[in-house]
Amino acid sequence: MSASFASALSAAHEAAASQHYPAGTLYIVATPIGNLCDISLRALHVLGLVDAIACEDTRHTQALLRAYGIDKPNAQLLAVHQHNESEAAQNVVRRLQQGERIAYASDAGTPAISDPGARVVAAARAVGIPVVPLPGASSITAALSAAGIVQDTGFVFTGFLPSKATERDTAAQRLLAEPRAVVLLEAPHRIEALARSLACLGERPVTVARELTKQFEEIATVPAQQLSAWLAAQSSRTRGEFVVVLHPAPPAEAPAQDLRVLKLLLAALPLKTAVQLCADITGQPRKVLYSAALALKPESTEDS
Repeated sequence: MSASFASALSAAHEAAASQHYPAGTLYIVATPIGNLCDISLRALHVLGLVDAIACEDTRHTQALLRAYGIDKPNAQLLAVHQHNESEAAQNVVRRLQQGERIAYASDAGTPAISDPGARVVAAARAVGIPVVPLPGASSITAALSAAGIVQDTGFVFTGFLPSKATERDTAAQRLLAEPRAVVLLEAPHRIEALARSLACLGERPVTVARELTKQFEEIATVPAQQLSAWLAAQSSRTRGEFVVVLHPAPPAEAPAQDLRVLKLLLAALPLKTAVQLCADITGQPRKVLYSAALALKPESTEDS
């Protein structure tokens, strides 16, 4: 164990031991995506408490446990990864039904999002076994929090685009029609190919987050069509794991003739009524017309 985590493990037991951890429960444990200090106190306590840990890679998880000073024999680590998850989930469920506490941890971050774990959770819930999530590190939310996106439309998590060039290009073209922020993941050996596919998005900004929480973390925002050039500017920029955040599309603008209709309606009707009627007449999205109405008649916000 690293001496620097001795006090953390002690603090974890002191802070979390008095809480309730029922037997026969599956605990979904988020682990660091790079920086070992991003583990939670509750995660440390539960990883030490459980009867077994189902994990994506037993060797990786064993190294993580030892770094924190948690002693688990190899027999208590159950390999549950993308190639055996359906079958292994049934073994996990049987042990849970016998009253064991079992944690699931993927190699990094929050399980069952892009990593394995969802089938284990589904199998447990299907037979009424309680599932308790222990929140923590996530590359998805980490990248979003640093992207500086100011919007209220939410985001779409897409994960990895197809590996074949034609399918990947088609998927990238479909993103042109998605107005919300989109979160993509990519591996180092495919990041340049992804950048070429995203060039079709033109000036739409993308935030690329590389090696999040690690020593050589790098976060930059560039137009989609310049992402390839940004990667090529330094050889180190194609190394590591990537999260790519496509920023929301700029708000659409209503044509001049539709704005004229909206202005006439605003002169005689409350804002909401004018917007709804204009949408019915012109076919323009209500949200686009509402934004335009606020700009045309800001004093009418009180009647909206």
